[in-house]
Amino acid sequence: MDPQTLPADIQAIYKNIKKEYSVNFEPLSLGDIRLNLLKITDLEPLLNGKDPLQNPSDFPFWVKLWEAALVLAGFLANQKYPEGCKLLDLGAGIGAPGLAAASQGCNTVLSDYEELILDFQRVSAAASGLDNVSFELLDWLDPPEMEQFDIVIGAEILFREEFYNPLLNVMRRALKPDGVIYLAHDINRQSLAPFLHLAEKEYAISASKRKLKSLEQDKFIILNRLVPLNKG
Repeated sequence: MDPQTLPADIQAIYKNIKKEYSVNFEPLSLGDIRLNLLKITDLEPLLNGKDPLQNPSDFPFWVKLWEAALVLAGFLANQKYPEGCKLLDLGAGIGAPGLAAASQGCNTVLSDYEELILDFQRVSAAASGLDNVSFELLDWLDPPEMEQFDIVIGAEILFREEFYNPLLNVMRRALKPDGVIYLAHDINRQSLAPFLHLAEKEYAISASKRKLKSLEQDKFIILNRLVPLNKG
């Protein structure tokens, strides 16, 4: 990916990022789809002296392309979307699943809690040739008035128990009554079952197990589908 081919406004964002961080573009192929994802290659400037081994909450989770995000991106890249479909990617981070849906024509909003993350997403969307993507700061603890979406997605977003109910509140606000939610998490993510236990009061939940092959060790991802109980 040649950054010189980016639109001028996105080039300016890219250059500002490059002043602070070591980055490169990582290609992601999903069948016939090719995404170009801007990723940090050196975490030290971002950690600013913090040691995530001492305090895991200090790790900037958004910088990693999680295996669950790859599985969800692959799933969304193979869906057919009706004209005018709108999708919200919660805690999008690098944004692969949302960008995959956008590549198939779904109007996508990538959301996260920090403007820097959105800037990385802006560059990746432009580098992937996508113009049907927008970007929104979204604090789950203080969500704004929200439009409603046909699809809401999230990959590896269940890290902290205190965010379970705020996340459910955001989903409640963001999803159309006849919409659907897709969540993807590592099969070993202990937070998944407690969250789904809360969610089953409002949603019919189904699950499938997907295997992501790896040279080191195959990963198993749980893909959940949540449909409002009051659907229709």
